Amino acid sequence: QVQLVDSGGGLVQAGGSLRLSCVASGRSSKYDMGWFRQTPGEEREFVAAISRSGGITIYADSVKGRFTISRDNAKNTVYLQMNSLKPEDTGVYSCAAANTVYPTSRQSGYDYWGQGTQVTVSS
Repeated sequence: QVQLVDSGGGLVQAGGSLRLSCVASGRSSKYDMGWFRQTPGEEREFVAAISRSGGITIYADSVKGRFTISRDNAKNTVYLQMNSLKPEDTGVYSCAAANTVYPTSRQSGYDYWGQGTQVTVSS
């Protein structure tokens, strides 16, 4: 079992950047990791995912070219670098761990979730 703690959210102006971090209590290298986001009244949506080794990454179309997911297995930490932020990126961002064969965008593929960190992008 693994516990995930998200951090790094905040208030930023459109066009700005933030870097989110997700620290795992156990060996995160055993899991594919993902980031999801949710706004009030909306379904939680996939943002990005990364394989155990970090060699494979996938992104939602809405964030491609602006966001970068990475990981440091020695620190049991996954990052989400968010650049060129837009107001529509606003939401609660949560990391998640999946024991899957390949990084997935499906929420059902993830077994463990962080508590979430709020990102607010002002126009």
